[in-house]
Amino acid sequence: MNRTDLVTELAKKSGLLWIAYGRRVHPVWHEWVGDAVCVVAGGSEQPLPDIERHETVVLSLRSKATRALVAEVTARVEVVAPESEHWVTVTTALKAGRLNLSDSDNAIDRWARESVVVRLVPTDDVSLPDEIATTIGHTSPHLTR
Repeated sequence: MNRTDLVTELAKKSGLLWIAYGRRVHPVWHEWVGDAVCVVAGGSEQPLPDIERHETVVLSLRSKATRALVAEVTARVEVVAPESEHWVTVTTALKAGRLNLSDSDNAIDRWARESVVVRLVPTDDVSLPDEIATTIGHTSPHLTR
């Protein structure tokens, strides 16, 4: 399996990943849609301050079974606006995957008004655990107990 396929498989199998940008790391729920990690941020959803202002972020993908860091990948940030070609596909998948969604009937309209929806498209810049450890000295982010 090549690195790109590994990132795809990890993102598809996990409901949680970590996004690093602006010297902060944010755990987030997401959905894999097409070729990208898709996320709703802001409003009454998960806080990802100013993610739309970043060109790239780093995604940390962990094993669902062991929680061990398996890969980190640089991803390009693409805002999905309501008039975008991706809006319906992405928001429909996000709505279907969102656990405990209190206002399911109005969620997509609410996201259009008060949140930002982004596609995080992985690049070929993928690091595996041995490479990560040698470049940053540890496997952050650390999970809290």
